[in-house]
Amino acid sequence: MNLEQERRDDILILRPRGRLDSSSSPELERVITEQLEAGTQRVVFDLSALDYISSAGLRVVLLAGKKLRASKGKLVLVGLRDMVREVFDMSGFLTLFAVTDTLDEGLAKV
Repeated sequence: MNLEQERRDDILILRPRGRLDSSSSPELERVITEQLEAGTQRVVFDLSALDYISSAGLRVVLLAGKKLRASKGKLVLVGLRDMVREVFDMSGFLTLFAVTDTLDEGLAKV
């Protein structure tokens, strides 16, 4: 997995690319934890370049969502490909998070 980060005003955009699994999820967890501890309150996960997500990857997304909810922050998932959307759907995560098709919609929602 490659991880790109971008800021637009006070919104953090994270773009994991490739596979988010047990070997790559610790990097994403480290980055999101550091950002949340630094005070980030609005996060967009742009998953449009994510080919695969495992339960370890889902756990990191859930962890970020819980921390943001506790601090009254917001998290939006953007651009889920069919395979990734199916994993989020089967795990029940689509009901936990705001999901949009495009980055602009996600930025507006967060």
